[in-house]
Amino acid sequence: MRLAQLIPAPHRPLARLGLVAGLGLAGLLAGAGSRPVAAVPGTAQPANFPPMVYGLAGNPPDAATFALGRQLFYDARLSADGTVSCGSCHRPAAAFAHAGHRLSPGVGRQLAARNAPALQNLRWRRGFMADGGALGLELQALAPLTDPREMHRPLAAALAQLNADADYRRQFAAIYGPGPIGTAQFLRALAQFTAALTSANSRYDHYVRHEAGGQLTSQEISGLALFQAKCAGCHATDLFTDESYRNNGLDRTFPLDSGRARISLKPGDVGRFKVPSLRNVARTAPYMHDGRFGTLGQVLAHYDHGVQPSRTLDPRLRQPNGRLGIPLSAPERANLLAFLRTLTDRDFLTDRRLLAPAPTAPALPGRLFSVFTPAWLAARN
Repeated sequence: MRLAQLIPAPHRPLARLGLVAGLGLAGLLAGAGSRPVAAVPGTAQPANFPPMVYGLAGNPPDAATFALGRQLFYDARLSADGTVSCGSCHRPAAAFAHAGHRLSPGVGRQLAARNAPALQNLRWRRGFMADGGALGLELQALAPLTDPREMHRPLAAALAQLNADADYRRQFAAIYGPGPIGTAQFLRALAQFTAALTSANSRYDHYVRHEAGGQLTSQEISGLALFQAKCAGCHATDLFTDESYRNNGLDRTFPLDSGRARISLKPGDVGRFKVPSLRNVARTAPYMHDGRFGTLGQVLAHYDHGVQPSRTLDPRLRQPNGRLGIPLSAPERANLLAFLRTLTDRDFLTDRRLLAPAPTAPALPGRLFSVFTPAWLAARN
């Protein structure tokens, strides 16, 4: 039996299914043009960040393609019923997470399988999704697009929708040349927008770069020291993630979502999920892959006294005395919370270049630039 048959479609490792070669991405990426970079945010390498993983030479930042990608990101007509866009579940003011929603609504009043993660600093990522099921930034978009609980749109249908729209045909032709809009063009354009979502201007950033506005209080500095001692082993570097997959003790068993094991098929990966970045964490509640914790205080309480034992529990959560978790006194929790709030990047959260374009009359049925939340969701979420 093939790997693709063993893993539910929304969780298949996209790069391992031959999509890179099948889509012709390699050739198209190599043939990228050299149009102006003006108006494209997040193109500079922050001084306190590690080197980028995403190769800019393969899909160089470009103002026209960024604008096209932004339009695609917010266009709900790409979903099966014209009601859900990428921007429906990834809101700028929440660091492109879905604040206040454990699980986000998809088409047909269905709820997504996992909490919508923040989208930021994606050029520094090696894997995508909570289980690492997508190995490239371009390919990542296929998962929510085709997931029956999210946008529920076959790729071929989405491309047909784009090719039926005169404005999209004009924009794609101006960037990539004449001809039908293809898969690689679509994914490259969308990745131009998501790759630009860079958060590197929090008060913490100014502090470590010795810039104006980087003053921290004594409590925040105490929280930083505590963070470095007890949290930075997983939330490493100034990206605040080591990109690993770990079991952080949420449950004893994982019958509904086995995490990384859904991709690797390895028993040792059961219950392991990707370590999220903590940037803008004060704005991205609820927390964990299933959104079970509504506040940062609840998260810290979990690590202090709520960690559950299991065979794959991360060793860092087993203390020498046998206790599980990370012991935190009340003052330590207060200091940590104070520090975590310094990671909020207001420039990123309010960058008008990242907002939905001004609505225009859609040429095809469905909502254009949808960021709605259905009223029915309040009763379920």
